[in-house]
Amino acid sequence: MRRALALAGRGPAHTATSSPAAVLARRSVSHITASNSQLTSTSTSTAKTTTAHFRPFIPSRRAAAPQVRHGSSSTPSESLSKTPLYDLHLAYGAKMVPFGGFHMPVQYESLSVGQSHTFTREHSSIFDVSHMVQRLFKGPGAAAFLQRITPSDLDNLPVFRSTLSTLLHANGSGGIVDDTIITRVLDGWFYVVTNAGCRAKDDAYFDTEVAKWNRDPSHAALPVEQSDQMSSRGLIALQGPDSQAILSFVLTEPIDLATLYFGHCLPAHVRLPAGDTCDVLISRGGYTGEDGFELSIPGDQAAAVTRALLDAGGPARVQLAGLGARDSLRLEAGMCLYGHDLDDATTPVEAGLGWIVPKARRGPDAGYYGAEVISRQLVPISKGGAGVTRRRVGLVVEGAPAREGAEIAAPGGGDKIGVVTSGCPSPTLGKNIAMGYVKEGMHKAGTEVDVLVRGRPRKAVVVKMPFVETKYYKGA
Repeated sequence: MRRALALAGRGPAHTATSSPAAVLARRSVSHITASNSQLTSTSTSTAKTTTAHFRPFIPSRRAAAPQVRHGSSSTPSESLSKTPLYDLHLAYGAKMVPFGGFHMPVQYESLSVGQSHTFTREHSSIFDVSHMVQRLFKGPGAAAFLQRITPSDLDNLPVFRSTLSTLLHANGSGGIVDDTIITRVLDGWFYVVTNAGCRAKDDAYFDTEVAKWNRDPSHAALPVEQSDQMSSRGLIALQGPDSQAILSFVLTEPIDLATLYFGHCLPAHVRLPAGDTCDVLISRGGYTGEDGFELSIPGDQAAAVTRALLDAGGPARVQLAGLGARDSLRLEAGMCLYGHDLDDATTPVEAGLGWIVPKARRGPDAGYYGAEVISRQLVPISKGGAGVTRRRVGLVVEGAPAREGAEIAAPGGGDKIGVVTSGCPSPTLGKNIAMGYVKEGMHKAGTEVDVLVRGRPRKAVVVKMPFVETKYYKGA
């Protein structure tokens, strides 16, 4: 996925001291004027947050009708859906490919994949991620319901804060149905983003679990509803070091984005090229390892918002980018892609995501699916727990790049010890990098292994992830 927060092999990256919910409630905000080198601020104030202020989740009268969308990336071209930015992609010379049931841009004629990757690291890029599935769960039982199907502590998640999580199988195996970002947008309202390629599976999963929850007599006072209010919305990611200045320039409100930290979000309005405005939900995060933002937008205004951002930055500071650059950027950042680095048979602990399980939910009686298995895996064998038999690792590979499915073996013609799940040349490092799973004991940084590339063993070494230092914004 996606996605909005890092699926990196490390703990939570935000250490903010003032949440944007408090900032929005106080409305002690700063007017920002963006230029190539300066931001200037003046203070103002308005009323506290209410449902009326939270317009991104109030259905737009102009919203496009929900489209039929398909979950498979191998869907025949004639049955693929189009994102709200489809025509914009063609106008900018995009090479379109099927992905997640949609026509998606893999690159644009202005830049190669490698050039687009580097441009994002040095300036900023806009990625169309409207193929991702935006969901809304609401009701008195919404938090408790989501806490049954994920290991997250949502009771204590503040409003306008997000957390990375995983949907877990009801069979108690600890296996991951999908990875997801969960955001509390109001009390009893949760915005949940899941992967396009898992749409059909996730739809069935949520339908089953919501029905099961609401049938339970003990939940009579805690019903939960999955709303379709999000089905027509677009989603774009503005990523890179110039992102804050560019986004600030198009906001109509005097919002100081320097107070919006990684993993935080807020509703706002964007000034469009035609002079009108658009409601958006801004989340700070992304899938590239760079500082940046994701914007949830009414579908019929997604192209206008994207053009406003392109106009605000100009081609020297912001470009459109496609799936090719997105994949190499997320791999450098050590982030997982579901269906490759995560799957139904992999637990969060095996994937190096044990940190998404908060301390309050690390016991076998935590109440979420798979808690007994996951809680035992969190404790190493040396300390009396079950530990794990395999771990997700990063690799630097000599010679040709290793791709998904390549075997990892002990050096010198030894036995198979694992498999590569993602791999590509790193434009930033100038080396071939890969991600995969190896046997416990072979996962430590500096361990030498062989990777079989086209049947030939290539020397490789286990390294810590992320491969490239992440730049999530956590405040000055």
